Amino acid sequence: MTPPSPPSPRRPLTERRKATTRLEIARAAAELFAERGPDGTTAEEIADRAGVALRTFYRYFRNKRDAVGPLFAIGPERWRVRLTAALPGPGPTTGPELPELLERTLAEALSVPPGTSAEWLRWTRWLVRTALRDPALRAVWYRVNQESEEQLLPVLAALTGPDAEPLEVRLAAAVATDAVRIALETWAEADAPPLAGPGSPSELAVRCLRELTGGMRPLSGAGRATG
Repeated sequence: MTPPSPPSPRRPLTERRKATTRLEIARAAAELFAERGPDGTTAEEIADRAGVALRTFYRYFRNKRDAVGPLFAIGPERWRVRLTAALPGPGPTTGPELPELLERTLAEALSVPPGTSAEWLRWTRWLVRTALRDPALRAVWYRVNQESEEQLLPVLAALTGPDAEPLEVRLAAAVATDAVRIALETWAEADAPPLAGPGSPSELAVRCLRELTGGMRPLSGAGRATG
């Protein structure tokens, strides 16, 4: 299978070119890891497979395992893109609207619409499953989740508005990120996990989100005005 391309908002051309190069290297790394394992792959081989110079590889990544980071980030990025697109006009998203928005966009981000490819989810499962058994690759997975949390924070801050306490918003970003991480890890560890329905990434992620954020005012609407 061919590692997928994550969706992303429109960015300046130079940034898009850099993102394309990073993703090409990430695809090459994932393909080689699947063929030979991380220990049996070198940075030189990844650069050669991606068609870039070794110095270019190191311009984007610190080491060979770090190179699959962009593929780890696909699910969280898909969610963040959808949340950003759903940002309302002036004023926070309050009451029951915010939990519904979070759950709906998260389910969409981790679902495979009919007629579309599920390759990105299959690669996500393989990479996460491998990371849970490879400490160095697991460190990359955890770093990507930390970066995803930092990138989600301003989006949640915009959704909850200026009246939300910064500590609550920061905690909400951490909890929401962990909901996705735990869901993907649980799904990756299952034998023949489904792509849709009970036990799928979207179902598990929404379930985790509900359990982890149920008592949090910024994400549950508790204690806030509705409408």
